[in-house]
Amino acid sequence: MINRKRPGTDSSELPLVSHLIELRDRLLRVVATVLVLFLSMIYFANDLYEYLAAPLTAHLPEGASMIATEVASPFFTPFKLTLVLSIFLAMPMLLYQFWCFIAPGLYKQEKKMIFPLLASSTFLFYLGGVFAYFVVFPLVFGFFTSVAPEGVAIMTDISNYLDFVLKMFFAFGLAFEIPIAVIVLVWAGIVTPESLKDKRPYVIVGVFVFAMLLTPPDAISQTLLALPMILLFEVGLFFSRKFVKTEERGEELDEELHKPDPEESAQPSRDENSAVQERDELDEEFMRAQANEASLDEKDK
Repeated sequence: MINRKRPGTDSSELPLVSHLIELRDRLLRVVATVLVLFLSMIYFANDLYEYLAAPLTAHLPEGASMIATEVASPFFTPFKLTLVLSIFLAMPMLLYQFWCFIAPGLYKQEKKMIFPLLASSTFLFYLGGVFAYFVVFPLVFGFFTSVAPEGVAIMTDISNYLDFVLKMFFAFGLAFEIPIAVIVLVWAGIVTPESLKDKRPYVIVGVFVFAMLLTPPDAISQTLLALPMILLFEVGLFFSRKFVKTEERGEELDEELHKPDPEESAQPSRDENSAVQERDELDEEFMRAQANEASLDEKDK
């Protein structure tokens, strides 16, 4: 196919325009995926919220229930939950489109590294949400409801509860990305496994501070977030060592493949031999010419 260029257009601008068009198409695919998921789940919005609130309602006193303090919250709260859940479920599609957009500009070695990182980061983020729902929520809500003062009726607002659990989901999903962060830092050469090992006490303190900022002000949720983060840090440190060994082995193999043969380097090449031979022939012709000139001068005398 012949590429026809319109008058007044710069050829350097065409790749940028094509990239922007591709980016737009991929973003539209992601938006369409989110929309399809949202429309398929909006009918079950109230059921989804009921399932989300189960860890709290299971620990409420008999006769207690959640309340709605705003007029529109019974409608907008399940609506918000369905929208956020649609984005949450569309995350693999989002990462796949991101991968397809950047993959043509990556080297082969970078492709082998980034694709597993994207897949594992998605899995770990989902794993963090599952851990928060099935492990953290029952313990935290059981603690909160058990320490309520005498005479205080526990009536949690549905909108505040949704904001709280979404914050917890995000905190645990982000915390479970620690192995990926450690491997990326080692891969980029910013840190080494040995330096991270030496700074382990500072990392543990930083983990507890991070957990304190992301969780409610209680020791249980802070500890439940900090302990998996420390464990995941050790997992990332272990795999980063494996990665460094693999990377060094690959560099050694490349050096061995591109290393010149000492026997071949010791022997002169054909071009060198021909150049030496031509130089010797020129020297012989020059010596002959000088000898002829000398003989002619003697005859003239």
